[in-house]
Amino acid sequence: MNTTTNWRKTSQPLMPAEVTRKQLPPAGKYDMHPFAGLGAGRIHSGYASLAAWMAGYQTVLIDGYIGNDWELIAARLEKELLASGIAVNFVYTSSLMKPADEVEALVAPFLGEKGSVWGRRATITLDELFDENKLNNIQAPAAGMTIIIGAGAALTNLQAPLVYIDLPKNELQYRMRARTANNLGKLEWDNNQETYKRFYFVDWVLLNAYKQRIMPRIDVIADGQWQHTINWATQTAISEGLQQLSQNVFRVRPWFEAGAWGGDWMKEKIPGLNKDEVNYAWSFEMIVPENGLVFESDGHLLEIAFDWLMMKHSKDVLGPDEQRFGIDFPIRFDFLDTFNGGDLSIQCHPRLKYIQEQFGETITQDETYYILDCKPGAKVYLGFQEDIDPAAFRHALEESVATNQPIAIDKYVQVHDAHKHDFFLIPNGTVHSSGKNNLVLEVSATPYIFTFKMYDWVRLDLNGKPRPINIDHAFHNLDFSRKGAKVKQELISRQQVIATGDDWQLVHVPTHAEHFYDLHRMEFNSSVTVNTFGKCHVLMLVEGSSITVETANGLRQRYNYAETFAIPAAAGAYRIINEGNGTAKVVKAFIK
Repeated sequence: MNTTTNWRKTSQPLMPAEVTRKQLPPAGKYDMHPFAGLGAGRIHSGYASLAAWMAGYQTVLIDGYIGNDWELIAARLEKELLASGIAVNFVYTSSLMKPADEVEALVAPFLGEKGSVWGRRATITLDELFDENKLNNIQAPAAGMTIIIGAGAALTNLQAPLVYIDLPKNELQYRMRARTANNLGKLEWDNNQETYKRFYFVDWVLLNAYKQRIMPRIDVIADGQWQHTINWATQTAISEGLQQLSQNVFRVRPWFEAGAWGGDWMKEKIPGLNKDEVNYAWSFEMIVPENGLVFESDGHLLEIAFDWLMMKHSKDVLGPDEQRFGIDFPIRFDFLDTFNGGDLSIQCHPRLKYIQEQFGETITQDETYYILDCKPGAKVYLGFQEDIDPAAFRHALEESVATNQPIAIDKYVQVHDAHKHDFFLIPNGTVHSSGKNNLVLEVSATPYIFTFKMYDWVRLDLNGKPRPINIDHAFHNLDFSRKGAKVKQELISRQQVIATGDDWQLVHVPTHAEHFYDLHRMEFNSSVTVNTFGKCHVLMLVEGSSITVETANGLRQRYNYAETFAIPAAAGAYRIINEGNGTAKVVKAFIK
């Protein structure tokens, strides 16, 4: 049990367990903790209330996500149950797993080489990490309550109430960095890169598939991100909230990270961020494998992973596109902040066949850069110079790595001026980078860690070490035909007004032919009405102070400048009302 102050390593505060404000956030101020209301009496707070719910049962299963402090949770519950005269016997699922060396052998094929950034998506199941005999031979004492606790508790197949404790992915990573959260079945500590790689390619894959399998059995869903308390709700209450979101509008909780090239736009513009952080490079606005949905009731907040919504309502969210993407949400929005920062690495992303064969992913990382804001003179690196010589380019990159010397990258890669609302197209295999003094809204396909860095300006990461350079991977994927005049013709979007009204216009901001998503920008002074036509829309207010969104089902929500939100396909229609004095501009991404 870890109750010290170093249980999470981050400068970011925890999401509050309680709030006092009403459903609509203040106008004009970016909201770091968006939530959806469940109504009164739906979320309960504290270990005493959870213990009281459990008190009538002889056996209880407490399952959940990796990174939860199971000993701390057990101690809190035991204290409350003992106060009610109930003796408790705990069985930790870690004791039911196969020996650590056997677990290591099972997961090794999915971890790639030691030191490599990437592995391969696991094809095993959570069950395979456990000892079947131990699962089937749990001995419960005749008196008192037996609690099976830890990830995989439902594998015991005991007929007992099931509590599932979720944990936000950002909090898992903060605990990983503090060495209070490790991989499934792992006894030794590895470096953060190796631990995260195993989370991404093994643990998350196994636990997400397992969660979907046991979901019908879950009675209670809890949020394990706080040490001093726990907030929980019945699955019935959460399911009703997810049903509401699937028919209306939702926003995930964003989170923020510093980086070698990070800037200070977000630090200055977003209230609530720690101003003492060295910089902010990324905001995970809507990278759904990492973000969560937050519910509220009686001022209590409860966060669950976004995939609960997709596992229950993928058809409502995606419409006919669910046949293609299943429970995977296909579009992501995130910020790249280089204001007063540095240039991103010169990089590319894998081609579709490569990411499928090498890493086990289903879709690849096709990206775009929407310039939300920039300083005069800001640049974007995109495409090759007409006279590019691949062999000479590779030699220069390898020499730079070997000698730790900078190179004149613009000899090989084109540099373009960046202006607000410009849109740069980055299909897989395209060499690219954002220069300093940009706030990029990156609109992309959901895969998000497959960046092959070729040149990183001979600098160190925030940990004082060079970031991994992946020249070999990059040269298996680079498209050297994207060069010369073709770059401006094909990779810089030619925006066009396609519809107008009394005080509005619709601008098509076309993507590349290889992108499976497209972009519109709605510009209006009063309001616009939009039909989903069976498509999920991912939107952001990119100019203006605030808007109100009203869905056909009667839900009303406010969104402020630079906030991302989504309208499920099942919403049918919605109206956006401009709350500011000038023209509001809202970008809308959707599957073609």
